[in-house]
Amino acid sequence: MKPLAQPVVTLVGAGPGDPDLLTLKAIKALQAATVVLVDDLVHPEVLAHAPATARIVHVGKRGGCQSTPQAFIEKLMVQEALAGENVVRLKGGDPLIFGRGGEEQAHLQAHGIEVRVVNGVTAGLAAAHDLGVALTHRDHAHGVVMVTGHASGSGPLPSVHWPQLAQTAHDCSLTLVIYMGVQSAAQVAHGLLQGLPGHTPVAVVENASQTRQRQAHGRLDQLQALLLQEQLGSPAIIIVGDVLKGLLALASGPITACAKLA
Repeated sequence: MKPLAQPVVTLVGAGPGDPDLLTLKAIKALQAATVVLVDDLVHPEVLAHAPATARIVHVGKRGGCQSTPQAFIEKLMVQEALAGENVVRLKGGDPLIFGRGGEEQAHLQAHGIEVRVVNGVTAGLAAAHDLGVALTHRDHAHGVVMVTGHASGSGPLPSVHWPQLAQTAHDCSLTLVIYMGVQSAAQVAHGLLQGLPGHTPVAVVENASQTRQRQAHGRLDQLQALLLQEQLGSPAIIIVGDVLKGLLALASGPITACAKLA
């Protein structure tokens, strides 16, 4: 195999799960790959676009489960790229939205490796689509805040200050889209209730865009009960804000849930 003129790694977003949401640019990147490092949340059908000769390496990344250490993934990308392989790092959603793409980009560049990024549909957008709502409906929201519910405060950034975020969302009419927030839902809800009224609409979408997708909606002060009653788990997106008012009005009770038809 002839080595590439310059070592290259392409960070490719595979989208939220539905393989039909893969972009043409992502397909072209996969078709040129000789090594693909793929996350757990990527739909298996996406890998059909890689050549039969490409080496597929599964480097699992899933909330609440044992994962491949990030340092190992970064080391492997560098090793394969410097060996002349055309490396694709295939991630669920978008690489640069809670996908650790920024960290990988910096690590690769520090080793003299060119980094190309192919964006993908992020799960927050897919969840809103599944609910049939607009995150920035002009009657209800001036903008959107995408935030992680997984931040522990052990890294360089402090944990999310949920009461302050809630107050800002209330004062500025913002929709909150919370990634990786299921395990910390009780803490998140408690903090948000310091700045948002309990009747604020909330929705949870599990496995957004997929045939096994499930969703439920209700009030912010019922978030924990919503998750427990419907047994919703990761991967899931939590959406908070008045853009969900239409859903709440349609509900026959304070908590409703439904599944996406296959």
